[in-house]
Amino acid sequence: MEDYELTLFDRIQVIQETNKKYDLEHNAYLSFSGGKDSTVLHYLLDKALPGNTIPRVFIDTGIEYAMIREFVLKMSKNDKRFQIIKPSKPIKQTLETYGYPFKSKGHSLRVEQYNKGRNSNYIKKYINGYDKNGKPSSFVCPKILLYQFEQRGKYNYSNLCCYKLKKEPAKKWQKENYKSIVITGMRKEEGGNRRRLSCIITVKGEVSKFHPLVVIDDEFENEFIYRERIELCKLYYPPFNFRRTGCKGCPYSLDLQEQLEIMELYLPNERQQCEIIWKPIYDEYRRLNYRLKNVEKIKLF
Repeated sequence: MEDYELTLFDRIQVIQETNKKYDLEHNAYLSFSGGKDSTVLHYLLDKALPGNTIPRVFIDTGIEYAMIREFVLKMSKNDKRFQIIKPSKPIKQTLETYGYPFKSKGHSLRVEQYNKGRNSNYIKKYINGYDKNGKPSSFVCPKILLYQFEQRGKYNYSNLCCYKLKKEPAKKWQKENYKSIVITGMRKEEGGNRRRLSCIITVKGEVSKFHPLVVIDDEFENEFIYRERIELCKLYYPPFNFRRTGCKGCPYSLDLQEQLEIMELYLPNERQQCEIIWKPIYDEYRRLNYRLKNVEKIKLF
């Protein structure tokens, strides 16, 4: 039996055993983004649990790519398990009320805390690069961004964007529909904090999250898509060739410049939408020549 088949057998077995133990059919829902991972998981769940009625919940935040939204709507037409929900506030109002994302969730959180007058070791360690005992920190503020910790209240940044647009409406739906477990397509191979992911997450002894794809790599995922003849959102195919399809134009994206350039060529209207929604952050990125190109600075060299 080849590696692909061994991995597939293992993942199917994990899903089936988890279902027997925690009754996923009645207690869980799949957090469906319309992206590659959640689409693969949608089909993998059906392969492991034929005829399952596990809801697929898509959150229409208002900043999803139009093709992602169309892809989900197309799937929902022939599959009653798909549920489409919205956040309580539109994206622009959410950002103006709770703050804009800048650099990363960790950085945005620290700026928000600093603005509220906090000066904890958590923030000092990030600014100085070491803790009170002189131990170096692995997560340090780039020198170019230190100015954001010099004047309280000046920068309206926070890490609440994702929570307000996605987690909050998801939790509300989860509570209203009596679901205690969320199934996600997150994988360790994506890096960052996900490298420490466990397949099953518990809170106070109760299972709260199930990540069946946690050990899956790109090679297996691509093979599964090929063998099962799975159709992905058009953004994953030429001429777009997107690797990931989260919120469009998100300032947290490391390849933001590349995303915007692709959008400029093939999705100009959505590119313009991003420029309007994220304007304060894009302007600052470009001023700093950080993550987005500052054309004026480039011309000087």
